[in-house]
Amino acid sequence: MSDTPALSLDLRGLLCPLPVLRLRKALLAQPEGVLVEMIATDRASWIDVPHFCTHAGHVLESATDEGAVLRYLVRRGPQQNTQD
Repeated sequence: MSDTPALSLDLRGLLCPLPVLRLRKALLAQPEGVLVEMIATDRASWIDVPHFCTHAGHVLESATDEGAVLRYLVRRGPQQNTQD
């Protein structure tokens, strides 16, 4: 598995629930194990992204508060029979 993101989502300016919905859509289009970077400004994503990853079976590799932006690295989890 690569530690370089295969995809970077710039979701600055989008408000809840859009950042997580866009992340979900991007992850579902990737194979298991792929790393996706997400950049957001919505402070609610600080709670929403970890919760989404836990619920959907993805791995939150890192979450960084860079002041003006929040940066997440999420690894695509295994395909599940239930909806993510």
